[in-house]
Amino acid sequence: MINTVSFPGLGLEFTLNRVAASPFGFNIYWYAVIIVAGAVLAWFYCSRKGPKLGISDDDLTDLLIFAVPLALVGARLYYILFYLDLFKNEDGSLSFSRMLDVRDGGLAIYGGVIAAVIVLFFVCRYKKIPFLAFADLGGMGLLIGQCIGRWGNFVNVEAYGGLTDLPWRMCSEKIANELYAKGLVDAAGWQQVMDGTLGVHPTFFYESAWNLVGFLLIVLISRKWRKFDGQLFFTYLAWYGVGRGIIEGMRTDSLYFMNTPIRVSQVLGFASALVAAALWVWFYLHRPAPDQLWVHRRAAMEAAKAASQQADTDENRDKEDEDNGSDHH
Repeated sequence: MINTVSFPGLGLEFTLNRVAASPFGFNIYWYAVIIVAGAVLAWFYCSRKGPKLGISDDDLTDLLIFAVPLALVGARLYYILFYLDLFKNEDGSLSFSRMLDVRDGGLAIYGGVIAAVIVLFFVCRYKKIPFLAFADLGGMGLLIGQCIGRWGNFVNVEAYGGLTDLPWRMCSEKIANELYAKGLVDAAGWQQVMDGTLGVHPTFFYESAWNLVGFLLIVLISRKWRKFDGQLFFTYLAWYGVGRGIIEGMRTDSLYFMNTPIRVSQVLGFASALVAAALWVWFYLHRPAPDQLWVHRRAAMEAAKAASQQADTDENRDKEDEDNGSDHH
């Protein structure tokens, strides 16, 4: 449960207990606490940013009721699909208890993103909101959640990269043992990781920092240069895809296509970034007039509805005055 992680080049050392608390003997893990914290902060920000994009609190709540649990399911299913052997019993049957046990991690971010996007599509259809307008807000929320969620990997001492001697190299006995078990280091390499002369890339931190920069970039675009619905979402897909594709190539625990050397998330990252960049350019070149942004269209519809209601109220008042006048006669 407890791991010591050091960054010898930076003079830092941390003793990490994966268990945050144990009320009534039930362990609550930091991994889950951090994931939830990321989701809560994403909701907090999006609830305040939403009206500026034409998305109300009710719209956001309706989405989150379905998206949060189904995104977690999607993230787990994605991981299980590509690591199926880890969830098999000795007789080859699937172990459903292991599938449900996420205390050691095992959530693939892309699975969660895919599930959330699918849920968003159906929520938008039901509420008659343009998908891309709502997705703009969703992209910002996802970056917040992903930025914070990666620190759950740090507490679990996972999602790290290959060997390096850079000043910010990360070392621990757990890492040394896992590298040795995978055949990535020999006995001498194991000792170098143990004594801190070699370490691994803290790729969890690389991705967290990349997501933070991406979030700040999208906030800037939303305030100064947003020209069409979908612009922020396409920026999110392109930014995250490029970063994930590069960082995934450094990791030692990637998911692979069956028994090939092709990293699933790396391919998905670069492919989604390419498609998003192409869509970004196409929409920008064919962007509609500014008043066609959903936030302006929704404001116009609500203003028209309010005016109609006011007209009905005035008409009813006039009718009542006429009736009262007739009664006096």
